[in-house]
Amino acid sequence: MSFSRIPSSVLWALVVVASLAHPVSAQDQEQDQEQTILLKIAIIDVDAIQRNAVAVKEIRSQIGKYRSAFQADIQKEETELRNANQELARQRTILSPEAFAEERRKFEQRLITVQQKVQLRKQELEKAQIGAMRQVQAALNEIITGIAKERNLTLILRENQVVLSATALKITDEVLARLDQKLPSISVPEPGK
Repeated sequence: MSFSRIPSSVLWALVVVASLAHPVSAQDQEQDQEQTILLKIAIIDVDAIQRNAVAVKEIRSQIGKYRSAFQADIQKEETELRNANQELARQRTILSPEAFAEERRKFEQRLITVQQKVQLRKQELEKAQIGAMRQVQAALNEIITGIAKERNLTLILRENQVVLSATALKITDEVLARLDQKLPSISVPEPGK
């Protein structure tokens, strides 16, 4: 058989295949085994933990109480502002234009002050909630890391990123139980204090 009749591209393909088909030595096999990583996987539903954890429920409850007190305070301020605005409207005919303009300016300044107070209180509520949730997240991370070490896990996936998984891979209930034990209660400092 003459190689001159075989196209050069086919010859190169034969050379590549021949070079890949060399026998694998025992040493090469050992190196491949050392490089092989055995994956131990677990699945966790972080959203379920954040919905059902005792500490998170307590945070929501405390923030709700602070929010209710804040709203009651703001409603009181709004009622006072409405009354002041009605009084200002009644005084419009009594006061001189300059005096009315001065009273109107004072009212508008008071309105701006209340609006700023509302904004500040909302920020304080949000800051208090974020701070408390950071404590929960720190405890959660510690628990997940501990379980990963105990079980020699190499990969933990969020359940919302998995299409199908075996129930035995799920660690959500165990993580939730440990979180409730580690953080049975949490104190959210009163916003603005």
